[in-house]
Amino acid sequence: MTIIDNRIADLRTYMHDNEISAYIITSSDPHRSEYVPDNWKIREWISGFTGSAGTVVITQNHAGLWADSRYFIQAETELADSEMELHKVFNQGSPDFIQWLGKNLLPGSVVGMEARQASRAEAKSYSRQLAAHDIRFDLSTSFLKEVWKDRPAKPNKSIYDHNIKFAGETRIEKISRVRMHMQNKKVSHYLVSALDDVAWLLNLRGADVDCNPVFIGFCLLDQRSTKLYIDLEKVDESLKTTLLEEGISLKPYIALESDLEALNETDHIWIDPSTMNMRLYQLLPELMVTEEDSVVKSLKAIKNETEIEYFRKVMIKDGVALAETFYWLEQSLKERSVKETEVAEALIKNRSARDHYVGESFDAIVGYKGNGAIVHYRAQESTCASIENNGMLLVDSGGQYQDGTTDITRTFCFSEPTADQKKNYTLVLKGHIELAQAIFPAGTRGIQLDTLARRHLWADQLNYLHGTGHGVGFFLNVHEPPNGFANNLSERGKTVMREGMVTSNEPGYYQVNEYGIRIENLVLCKKLGQSEYGDFLHFETITMYPMEIKLIDASLLSASEIQWINDYQQEVLEKIGPLLRDELKGWFEKKCEKLT
Repeated sequence: MTIIDNRIADLRTYMHDNEISAYIITSSDPHRSEYVPDNWKIREWISGFTGSAGTVVITQNHAGLWADSRYFIQAETELADSEMELHKVFNQGSPDFIQWLGKNLLPGSVVGMEARQASRAEAKSYSRQLAAHDIRFDLSTSFLKEVWKDRPAKPNKSIYDHNIKFAGETRIEKISRVRMHMQNKKVSHYLVSALDDVAWLLNLRGADVDCNPVFIGFCLLDQRSTKLYIDLEKVDESLKTTLLEEGISLKPYIALESDLEALNETDHIWIDPSTMNMRLYQLLPELMVTEEDSVVKSLKAIKNETEIEYFRKVMIKDGVALAETFYWLEQSLKERSVKETEVAEALIKNRSARDHYVGESFDAIVGYKGNGAIVHYRAQESTCASIENNGMLLVDSGGQYQDGTTDITRTFCFSEPTADQKKNYTLVLKGHIELAQAIFPAGTRGIQLDTLARRHLWADQLNYLHGTGHGVGFFLNVHEPPNGFANNLSERGKTVMREGMVTSNEPGYYQVNEYGIRIENLVLCKKLGQSEYGDFLHFETITMYPMEIKLIDASLLSASEIQWINDYQQEVLEKIGPLLRDELKGWFEKKCEKLT
């Protein structure tokens, strides 16, 4: 038996002893984070699957991982040596594993889940769906202490202020805005549970989660006080004094449980059911609860003018780092092969030379040839491919700077591309341009705009199975809800696009075992004008790095598409070119050449 099989066997023993028929293990933590600290990587520990999203279900005779198309190839590789079986999810908005449990468990069965991993919204949904099959959903058991013997310790990194010159708004001003919404909702308390919501609201940052400048904590507001629940040793004396002077008191992280229990029947608390975990929800006494989306999430998504200006600036210095990296790569390939991991390291090196750099915004995806078709591929030193001076390379990377967050994907070709490669790249580019040029009325949702990026691929009976874009935080999570472009009724699909939102525009195409194509820029939603039909919006592309001209089949482009490309190439050259070292300037001018 493998290590993973042994862990599954230990969990089955626990389940047998506690009369549990099946156990659900998600990728999340008590804050419903997408990326979690090591001590909450339970799904990875029990399955061996390292992707950022997926759900495991264990029964006495089956162990399954439900993952979407971004991870199919990765999951098949990582699960190969264990009994864990991949269940492919083609609709990200549908919990297929709940349907599977309903079909495969007997009436009267019990399905368990760790209460701190289950959100209030999930628990209601799962309980209702399972009850239809006479199956009970139980949140009273936790196998972590008994089965995960070598569980990592909680992260304990210090927190720090996010400079107001970058944030553009003080935490006192942000708290005041939240309290106005509380008054409108007639609630006495508001619980901030998502880590990036807490960090944004209090203008604080940390390093508890890789690539995400957040820290483990909750915030509880009433109309007079603001309490931050955090491991107190993470806050130095100077910051403690500053926070106290601004009316923010510090309490131990665990103290939130007793404070929620102490609320009384005259209190009325606002929670976000998608991020409040069931362990906390179960502690609430009989009182009024408003279950609505986080107002902090909505406020955070609309960047202020200071953030917007820094976003524009950070894209330029990030573009300089990219130019240095890809110039080095091309020169190196003339002499030798280059490992995918070397490119990832070079990106870090060149970004870290820029002012206010903190770290990567995610682990860089550097996929040569067939590896580029693995949507969330991560090269490992011992197994990665060596890039030669031929074929295609996909690089998706980003940086965390105190003055902004970047996320960009470019696809390169080091030899003469085939006709199919050029056609497919051009179809992806056409969709990228159509979304970038979109003009739409206020009230338009992500699902409506998503179609623009796909329609040229669809016309050729091609597609990609991931979303077209996600919201991006300002020196916060690179995947920031609620906005995005998605072809389903997920949060990204349903969210209305608003002025001030920053979103990725990243259509793609993937030829399994051969190559991947993705073109990603960040776009800022802006007001265009007003007519008798109301306000109209459009996008400003803020990412600055040239397209791969040699992969474009100009015969497939309209005159307006060619004009967009030429204008973009010229803008990139004007903003990036003057900042490059002399030996890069001529090379970069060629990269920014126009279509004729």
